[in-house]
Order: sequence, then C-alpha cells, then structure tokens
Amino acid sequence: MPGEIQSLLIEAPSGSLEALLNLGSPDASYSALVCHPHPQYGGTMHNKVVFQTMKAISSFGIPVLRFNFRGTGLSSGTHDFGRGEQDDVRAALAWLRQNFQLPILFAGFSFGASVGLRACCDDADVKALISVGTPIVADDRQYTYEFLADCPQPKLFVSGALDQYGPTDELRKVVQQVAEPRQLVLIDVVDHFFEPDGLPRLRSAIEEWLSGLAIRGPRDERRD
Repeated sequence: MPGEIQSLLIEAPSGSLEALLNLGSPDASYSALVCHPHPQYGGTMHNKVVFQTMKAISSFGIPVLRFNFRGTGLSSGTHDFGRGEQDDVRAALAWLRQNFQLPILFAGFSFGASVGLRACCDDADVKALISVGTPIVADDRQYTYEFLADCPQPKLFVSGALDQYGPTDELRKVVQQVAEPRQLVLIDVVDHFFEPDGLPRLRSAIEEWLSGLAIRGPRDERRD
C-alpha cells in the first residue's frame, strides 16, 4: 500500500546494503532512488534532508528506495571515499530495475549527490537527476562535476544560499557548465543542511520541478 515502508537488504559488490523502500501507487510510472550524505560525518538514509527529499518524490505515488552506503548502519563493507559507493548506487539501481521495471528518478544529498550523479549520468534508465546541497569544497575534499557537461537528463540543483560546502558563486559556475535541461534553486537564509526552516521549501522546490516534468500525483497525498 502507498505509504507503507519495507526494510530489505540489497546485494552489492561489498556484500549487502541495508535499505528502506517507501511503497508507491500500483500505477506509478517511475521508481526513485535517494542517496544520503557523507557517512563519515554522520550521514545515513535517515538524514532529515534525505527524508524530506523522499517525501517530496513519494508524494507523487512513486516508490522510493533509500539505502545505507557500505560500512554504514547494517550495510557490509567499509567506506571507499566515493569510489566503491558508486557501485552501491548501481546495485540499488539494479534492484529497482528488477523489482519495478520502470524508469528511475535519482536524488542525492551532499556526498550522496556527488556519488549518485556520477553513477546515474550514463544510465539510460535514469530519466531525471536531483542534486540537493551539491558539495564543492568540504574540509580537504574537493568535488568536481565536469562529467555533467555530457549528461542529457533533466537536472535540478537545490541548495541553501548560505551553503558552507557549496558557496553560491562556485555553485553557479558549476551549474553553468552542466548540459541542458537544468535548473538551479537557491533557498534564502539557509545553510547546507537547510537550517533554519528550509526543509519545507526544499520539498516544495522538488515537487514543483517534478510537476514541470509532467509527473503527476494526487494533490491530497502531496500535502500530507
């Protein structure tokens, strides 16, 4: 039933990945994957930004899969600094393909966005990409996105205007180099974690963009 959550394990190169599936409507036309922020800094599939991103997509009746990257929670393996995590994303995509046989929407927050965009960009089954809190510089970690110049899917970037890991000027430069179609939404007066009070606006930005892609869902479900 829509709204029901299932716990499961997904087979991946590192072993098994702990996952949650928010069920969608029986007539859903897409499935979706949402990836979490950096696991070495407390990121898990239960992160509140990940949860609100999932809720925005799920409000259209779309089944949404979240999982813990290798070495996080009950997931097997050890952190691989973004390399092996791309294989985790591919394993989750394969699970969605096998179980739903629907086109896929991808969304990721921070580290999850960086890793997931790389894994999803050249996947023909992934039809749209959402990057939340796109990281550019975090401590000693530098993130680059040259590959998005050849990425054909529609892309939404949503960040806080005060994002400390994705400064607005640097983020604009990145997005300008991204292949069309693309959209950048900056939410005023909130930081990387959409604090304070940015989560409802994040959810609204995602819902509005998905509506523009002609993805439809019951209005009463989208405002629960």
